[in-house]
Amino acid sequence: MIEAKFQLEREGFLLDVDLALPASGVTGIYGPSGCGKTTLLRAVAGLEPLDQADIIVNGEVWQQGRRALPVHKRPIGYVFQEASLFPHLNVMQNLQYGLKRIPVEKRCVALDRAVQLLDIAPLLQRSTHQLSGGERQRVSIARALSLCPKLLLMDEPLSALDHNRKQEIMPYLERLHTELQIPVLYVSHAMDEIARLADHLVLMERGVVTGSGPVAEMMTQLDLSIAHGDEAAALIEAKVEAHDEAFDLTYISFSGGRFAVAHRALEIGTPVRLRVLARDVSLTLHHQTETSILNIFAATIDEIALEGSAQVVVRLNLKGSSLLARVTRKSASQLDLSPGKSLYVQVKSVALV
Repeated sequence: MIEAKFQLEREGFLLDVDLALPASGVTGIYGPSGCGKTTLLRAVAGLEPLDQADIIVNGEVWQQGRRALPVHKRPIGYVFQEASLFPHLNVMQNLQYGLKRIPVEKRCVALDRAVQLLDIAPLLQRSTHQLSGGERQRVSIARALSLCPKLLLMDEPLSALDHNRKQEIMPYLERLHTELQIPVLYVSHAMDEIARLADHLVLMERGVVTGSGPVAEMMTQLDLSIAHGDEAAALIEAKVEAHDEAFDLTYISFSGGRFAVAHRALEIGTPVRLRVLARDVSLTLHHQTETSILNIFAATIDEIALEGSAQVVVRLNLKGSSLLARVTRKSASQLDLSPGKSLYVQVKSVALV
């Protein structure tokens, strides 16, 4: 486990943290700007002095009470929003700078392995000013890995990149997730990044942790703000089942049935994640037949919550998978929606993340 319990007060802002997180996979830390996400990360790293704290990573005490391990003795890799590379060193020299600090017997990620994972071999002899934003960030991540971290801290690593550069670097982050056994704390205010990368999710608002748990479960909890608003969505674990060449479609199966999506060049059996926005889900009491919507599933209502004065959010159970639907209060009344009621959901749009 990664345990962090502390309070930090600064200029009228109080950060109050009490977390026990899995020391595996990616934990996304999500919330609006100014809620304390970066400060939380810096406190775990030891960059924010804490008068009293308990920070324990996989049984190794980094701080207990007032006694704290110095920053340079904490086995972390830190990736900032901006790739802070040394401008007077080329790429290889930047990577070697961190590596020199680690005794040979403690190196758990070989330099050539980091180079391979981030696909930066063609960049090794370049000056840092010759790199694009995405290339700089890939080098920054490789340098963090060269420190042989027991915990990788990533502070909005894609926020300084445009959409195309983000799409370029995301596969490399996924590769780190699947191929390395290093736990990651990943700060972001972009839900599409969290949905694609995270296994566990921490929600923050105004310095307080409002929720923590498996990402798919957290996204559909109606008592949390994340389940409301235009970006409210459900995350579904699924796998590629078949391809329909005649209509250029890919069929993706999950516990509640099978989605049809635009063709993706993925092997049969490939695990995928689907993100379905609540605003793209409609409800009907009977299975529709003469409709352009392909994705229709039987469901049961788990819970209903008000959203403003005119709408409700409905959490639906599709044989173990959850979906959200946002409908008007009038529609909910006309359909006589209530927990336990069986009906059908029509999904107008779905995204593979």
